[in-house]
Amino acid sequence: MRVDFVFEFPRPTMPNIVYIGGFQCKPARSLAAEFEEFVQSSGKHGLVVMSLGTFVHSLPMEITMKIAEVLSQIPQKVIWRYDGETPPNIGNNTLLAKWIPQNDLLAHPNTRAFVSHGGTNGIYEAIYHGVPVIGMPLLFDQFDNLIRLESRGAAKVINFATMHSTDLLQALNEVINGASYGDNMKRLSALHRDQPESPMERAVFWVVYVARHKGAGHLRSESHRLPWYAYYCVDVMIFLLSVLLLLTVLKETLSYCSEEKTKNSLRFIL
Repeated sequence: MRVDFVFEFPRPTMPNIVYIGGFQCKPARSLAAEFEEFVQSSGKHGLVVMSLGTFVHSLPMEITMKIAEVLSQIPQKVIWRYDGETPPNIGNNTLLAKWIPQNDLLAHPNTRAFVSHGGTNGIYEAIYHGVPVIGMPLLFDQFDNLIRLESRGAAKVINFATMHSTDLLQALNEVINGASYGDNMKRLSALHRDQPESPMERAVFWVVYVARHKGAGHLRSESHRLPWYAYYCVDVMIFLLSVLLLLTVLKETLSYCSEEKTKNSLRFIL
């Protein structure tokens, strides 16, 4: 499972569950000349990376212009993964690209914040490289992912449906200039990296382990061996219903006997 309890909430699990959250994260590679030149031009203010994932290539122009307006007001340089029509109000500090080396950009020391939709890949890459997040969840598991990160003080979440320009600007300033978000994310990064092996190495080991031990049935729960009626507790439900039926019959019998006894007593008196 793509889970790391640095990010997830604790839960009970069986021995055959192996956690490999962040397995796709890796050290940075050199940036292409176009990106490297732009990143280096950010100076002391640094860089903001923005991506809303592979499913969202573009946004309605009204929303795109709202975001572009906000990004043009911050002193940082911005690299925005965007594949739609270029908004007319795009700032000189913003580079639009149909594809970006997200992992490598997040690893760059000039990167100050990550504006993200909250996808699992992006969240774990941000944790791995210690970059705080401004979250704009759109669909699927993104809302839960960002709530988990926000609860740890490493992200600021914006409601995309009701977002105003001032909301995004305030969130950017708060995350970039507030030390707490960066410090909390660096703490999560240190915890995530503090493992005896990488998640990818762990995944490879256990795949080979299962193959070597013919399915590793000894790690499976006994529930896999139960008959269907026991697995779904049908036998328990039948037992409880039988007890309830027995009590109902007993009650009706006692009530009937009590009524008969009362009638006989009245006949004797009369």
